[in-house]
Amino acid sequence: MSIFERNPALRWAVPAVTAVALVGGGSVIGGLRATADAGLPARTAAQLLVDVQQARLDGLSGTVVQKSDLGLPDLPIAGASGGTGSSDLTSLISGTHTMRVWFAGPDNARMALLGTLGESDVIRKGQDVWVWASQDKTAKHYVVPAYGAAGKSATMPDQPAIPTPTDLPTSPQDAAEKALAAITPSTEVTTSGTATVAGRSAYELVLKPKEATSLVAQVRVAIDGTEHVPLRVQVFAKKVADPVFEVAFSAVDFARPDAAQFAFNPPPGTTVTEGKTAVDPKATAGSKTTAPQPNSADVPKVVGKGWGTVLVAKMPAPDASTGGSTGTGGSAGAAADKNIAQLLKLVTLLPAVSGSWGSGHLMAGTAFSALLTDDGRIVVGAVTPEGLYAALAAS
Repeated sequence: MSIFERNPALRWAVPAVTAVALVGGGSVIGGLRATADAGLPARTAAQLLVDVQQARLDGLSGTVVQKSDLGLPDLPIAGASGGTGSSDLTSLISGTHTMRVWFAGPDNARMALLGTLGESDVIRKGQDVWVWASQDKTAKHYVVPAYGAAGKSATMPDQPAIPTPTDLPTSPQDAAEKALAAITPSTEVTTSGTATVAGRSAYELVLKPKEATSLVAQVRVAIDGTEHVPLRVQVFAKKVADPVFEVAFSAVDFARPDAAQFAFNPPPGTTVTEGKTAVDPKATAGSKTTAPQPNSADVPKVVGKGWGTVLVAKMPAPDASTGGSTGTGGSAGAAADKNIAQLLKLVTLLPAVSGSWGSGHLMAGTAFSALLTDDGRIVVGAVTPEGLYAALAAS
């Protein structure tokens, strides 16, 4: 699945979370009030959640610093190189990275990942989206369907909007949305006074999972005292004292950016390609060609809820008839097969584990666990290994 078939790319909108939904779901919302430091009035956790829900932004620009230390072993997997100082979008999985962001409404947004030798940008203006890598001198252009306020296509309601360039959030807003979306009856929500982020006074909201298998100790969300939008998100694991993930503004301006920030003209020497977007099913309704349907056993399964969620998926099998992985073809399929083969080779270096579910190799990070079974299943979650084993038994 390409990066333009998942979640919105630059989701700078504030999280749609309400206190009513939390109380209705049975979450424990602490009655503690944020202290009125830095001249801010006291607010309860429930009031802060309502503030975030009701916040409206006409525009925003700033510098974001993201830090990731998920306890991953240094495996040289193809496509995941980069690290600190890299402008490759895939490098966001680890290290420290600096980004510039601009937002002027859901259809005008831009993120620039700054590296030592260049930058990578994701730019949206209306239905035009560009993914540009200055170091590689490449630009990919997408024309996406019109989407409604809920992030769904107006003509294709089952199709998701534009996705993030990586699975890690690239703004405090995006990170807060992911954290708040995990609120369940097993989450305690409290406040913890105030903080100063990017020179601005902010309240701190604290989310503490109660699920025993969760590796997350708490998530702290700093919410701007006047604009009510997230300025910083920190994720703490149970095994370490420092944040394993942090994304925060180091500078922020709530003025609407100039329209020129969203106009992209490929620099001279740039190789431009057109990317594929979702096809309207109505356009192919009369076609006799039927796309192959995936076997139900190959469809990824989500086991559990909230902080205990575990994803169980099947590794794609190489397609001997085409020389590529099943569902791919040509050079793309060959490259996918190469990456899969390399991954399988590296996995054997990880500790071997076994149980009633079978056997495999385990990668245990500080904030998540991953397991590749010998029968070709991948199991991933921000849970203990025991949480993965239980998900396998239930899947």
